[in-house]
Amino acid sequence: MAVFKGAGVAIVTPMKANGEVNYEKFAELIEFQIENGTDAIIVCGTTGESSTLSHEEHLDVIKYCTEKVAGRVPVVAGTGSNCTETAVYLSKEAEKFGVDGLLLVSPYYNKATQNGLYTHFKTVAEAVKIPVILYNVPSRTGCNILPETVIRLCTDVDNIVGVKEASGNISQIARLAAKANGKVDIYSGNDDQIVPILSLGGIGVISVLSNVAPKETHDICAKYFEGDVKGSMELQLKAMDLCDALFCEVNPIPVKKALNLMGKEAGTLRLPLTEMEEANAAKLEKAMREFGIL
Repeated sequence: MAVFKGAGVAIVTPMKANGEVNYEKFAELIEFQIENGTDAIIVCGTTGESSTLSHEEHLDVIKYCTEKVAGRVPVVAGTGSNCTETAVYLSKEAEKFGVDGLLLVSPYYNKATQNGLYTHFKTVAEAVKIPVILYNVPSRTGCNILPETVIRLCTDVDNIVGVKEASGNISQIARLAAKANGKVDIYSGNDDQIVPILSLGGIGVISVLSNVAPKETHDICAKYFEGDVKGSMELQLKAMDLCDALFCEVNPIPVKKALNLMGKEAGTLRLPLTEMEEANAAKLEKAMREFGIL
C-alpha cells in the first residue's frame, strides 16, 4: 500500500525575521495546501530547510505539522541524515508523533558505496515500523542510488516502499521501472518531469511547485490517473516556465520568495541561503503572473 498517490507538497518552513520558526504562518500554509487538494504533506525536506534546523526544531516542526494535519492527508517526515545514528534517532521520534511515512535522503558529503547505501537505509528502516520512501537527489548529495540498490532495498526490507527520484535522469528512472516488477513506488522529485515519470508507472510527485500552485499540481496527477493524459500534459507544459523560475536559484530560495510575493509570509531564509537576486526575482514574478497565481 502506497504512502500516498498524487501530489505531495515538499512544504517550506516559514521563518520570522529573527530566524525562528513561524508556527502561525506554518499553520496557514498547511491549511492552504489541504484546501487546494494536496494529497500529502512532506515536512522537513530540502524545501523545509531541514539542514539548518536543530534536532529539537526539526522534531518540533514534524510534531506540529502532524498535529495540525490531524489525519486529513498523509504526513511524510524527512528524517534522513549523513549520519546513520542521527537518521535512526529522528526517524524513531517522528514515528512516535504519528507520521504516516518517512523520507530518507541518501547520505550527503561523506557519500557511500552502493553497499554502504544499502546498509544505511536498511538500518534506519528496520528501526521503525512505518513506511519509508528513499530520496535520490545526486545534485545535492553527490551520491546516486542506482536502480538495482533501490530494488534490492524494496525487496529485502518490508517497510521500504518507494523512492523520490530527483536524479533528473529519465533513462535511469525507466530502467528502475522496467526492473522493479511493481515493487517500487516511484515519485517524481522534479516538477518538470511529473508527467514523464507518471508515464513510466510513477504514482505521484513530491513537489516544490505545489507550495504555490497546489491545485494545479494535484490536477496534473489526478488528470493523468483519470485517463486525461492530454489535460495532464497541458498543465505540465503550462507550468514549465514557473518550474524553471522556481529553480533559477537553489531551492528553497525562489519558492520562499514566491510565497512572500503571494502574501503568504514565508519569511526569511537561514544562512548560508540568502535572498534572491533582483534579476531572478523579476523572472520569478513574471512567471507567476503568466501562470496566473499573482
